[in-house]
Amino acid sequence: MAEYRLKSPLSDADAHKLRAGDMVYLSGLVYTARDAAHKRLTALLEQGEKLPFDLRGAVIYYVGPSPAPPGRPIGSAGPTTSYRMDSFAPLLYKLGIKASIGKGRRDLKVREALQEYGGVYFGATGGAGALLSRCITAARIIAFEDLGTEAVRELEVIDFPLLVINDAYGGELYATPDLKAAGL
Repeated sequence: MAEYRLKSPLSDADAHKLRAGDMVYLSGLVYTARDAAHKRLTALLEQGEKLPFDLRGAVIYYVGPSPAPPGRPIGSAGPTTSYRMDSFAPLLYKLGIKASIGKGRRDLKVREALQEYGGVYFGATGGAGALLSRCITAARIIAFEDLGTEAVRELEVIDFPLLVINDAYGGELYATPDLKAAGL
């Protein structure tokens, strides 16, 4: 297992050097989107409308952060369960996103899309939202403000800790029969 420091937007080369089990410290821009936002993004695409952010090389974090306490850009920002976005993810990977961040396993169609379009799925530590928020230096709503916590936000992150769960080659950390043998 390797360790990388990457900056978003991610390139094809970035995605293709990663393997399931690798540790990544991500810096740069990350976009938040959960169920309701994914439905709206998909509707915009179906209508031929422009999206609120460029999908090329983008990283989407499945999170609904809590309100920001005084002096902080964001509140607790832990990952939500990813399978709720599985019906939307293949299209977004096809259109250029390089990574998504969440928790839990992805379905077969998502794993196939990662291979076909050269993407990765990162796991963030569930239950550590307050700790993860320390890596977020700025946050601003860029779309669907009426969705409240599920609005699309642009986050600036520094050394956001992630684990590669699914890679662009079909590797899956959760499929490793003995995580101890994988160094975890």
